[in-house]
Amino acid sequence: MTKYDDKPWLKSYDENVTPEIEIPNKTYVDLLEEGMNFKPQRPFVNFMGNMLTFCELDILSRRFAAYLAENGIGRGDVVGINLPNIPQYLIAFCGSLRAGCAVTGISPLLTPKEMAYQLNDSGAKVFVTLDAIFENRFLKISDTVPNLKHVIATGLGELMPFYKEILGKLLKKFPTGKVTPVNGKNVLEFKEFLSGYPFIKLNIVQNFLSNYWIPKLAAAPVPDDPCLIQYTGGTTGLPKGTVLTHKNMVSNITQAKQWIEFQNGKDIMCSAFPLFHLAGLILAMVAMSTGNTQCLIPDPRNTNHICQEINHYKPTIMANVPTLYQMLIDNPQFKKLNFSQLKLCMSGAAPFSIQAISALESIVGKNKVLEVYGMTESSPLLTMNPYKGRKKIGSVGIPIPNTEIKMVDVETRTCEVPIGQEGELIARGPQVMRGYHNKPEETKNALREFQGKTWLYTGDIAKMDEDGFVYIVDRAKDMLNVGGYKVFSREVEETLYQHPSIEICAIIGIPNPDRPGNDIVKAMIQLKSEEKKKDSKIVEKDILSYCKENMSPYKVPKIIEFIESIPLTPIGKVDKKALRR
Repeated sequence: MTKYDDKPWLKSYDENVTPEIEIPNKTYVDLLEEGMNFKPQRPFVNFMGNMLTFCELDILSRRFAAYLAENGIGRGDVVGINLPNIPQYLIAFCGSLRAGCAVTGISPLLTPKEMAYQLNDSGAKVFVTLDAIFENRFLKISDTVPNLKHVIATGLGELMPFYKEILGKLLKKFPTGKVTPVNGKNVLEFKEFLSGYPFIKLNIVQNFLSNYWIPKLAAAPVPDDPCLIQYTGGTTGLPKGTVLTHKNMVSNITQAKQWIEFQNGKDIMCSAFPLFHLAGLILAMVAMSTGNTQCLIPDPRNTNHICQEINHYKPTIMANVPTLYQMLIDNPQFKKLNFSQLKLCMSGAAPFSIQAISALESIVGKNKVLEVYGMTESSPLLTMNPYKGRKKIGSVGIPIPNTEIKMVDVETRTCEVPIGQEGELIARGPQVMRGYHNKPEETKNALREFQGKTWLYTGDIAKMDEDGFVYIVDRAKDMLNVGGYKVFSREVEETLYQHPSIEICAIIGIPNPDRPGNDIVKAMIQLKSEEKKKDSKIVEKDILSYCKENMSPYKVPKIIEFIESIPLTPIGKVDKKALRR
């Protein structure tokens, strides 16, 4: 038996990648401070025409940490950050971790009720939010979050260039709100943290400022302390708080750094993934820990602005959800950009059709699209396509170092299936979560024993080929049963995407009233703009004819519904939960 029999992916590794790497016994705060000190004057973010350096991040995050420490908030406490992709998010994030706290990212799109649930479930004592959200949503729930003691509000334009902030407010280009006292809460504005420090570019005065204006840090965290309580989207039921330790995050960052060969202080990253989602946050964490610059994108739907940022800053690494890449492909400006400096386009969090990948690579360059796979519970990366070697379009890649993956029988969840056969993907490695916050039963269901070891049961249906490449077939919850046959929604969607009329599609199952326990295949389709002008019955007939020619009869959608706009989640994934409703 060779090492490839049990781990066939090892033969597909790039030369610089080793199967087992040493994970440093450090916290993310240790990595962060190494990154900030690498080149203190290097930009840490470019944001709407403004630039902040790593030295400024160091000082401002220390001030945030000092405030928490002065108010008795530290190890074991949780800070909720409810902001879009603006510099204040990362300042609060770094300051919270430096104070020893864990952070929970709270989507700015949540309703007041959803916001209250996450604040109460996580036990957050501090809430950082926009002034507009404070006035319009938080005040409605302020008396329902008794554990919350401190509320810090910031303006969307607070760290933009002065003229943009003023114009934005006058022309109402972005929302604003009034910050008022709240009974039982300590309310203050984020700019109060900045008032003691003049916002100038530092040079010869840096050492003086370091000694005089930078406050001392609180008790530092240790590797086994929680770093994040990251809430999953919740395909069914209420979202669950995934507890990720500093060790989990340091492990995944170390794995990613070796895989992609991140160069300290030499890369520029551009991503529209929201920071409250782990896909966006991990990229920011890697950037900050390696002294690299990132372009913050506050509005992922504004593709003109994204194109302007790419043209101006020339990023070397991009990372987005497939739907955003598709929106960029459709923007004429994107096709005119110079991508000679771009090393790779990472894609994850949702399926990326083979046709769309080919279209993207025709613009950015051959072999530059790198599909990855992971989940919140794994910090998040589990597999990546090789950075230098052969990539397989349609595959999410091979297991990264220190990571094992198997496919087990979907029904029993106890028997490993052969290479090439579909099964539930299970994984183990140092990046796998501690468990779900205050949910022992859910933790027990996700972290199960198999062959004498603890594995993460992902709920994803996948298969592995003879070279160790993984192909995600479907979510277990999205798999349909049609007359005893398994229908994988992603497989049907992949075929539909090859039809020239379809912009976005989703396959869902409708209970078959004539055959209990069986589903009817339904296709929800968003047509391309030019196709919407045609007779829908003719387009439907053409799509059905195409399906019958390219699918087994039981996979062909029995119902086709055209929808003006397919609903998307905050990060741009197709929202099947909303479609089912």
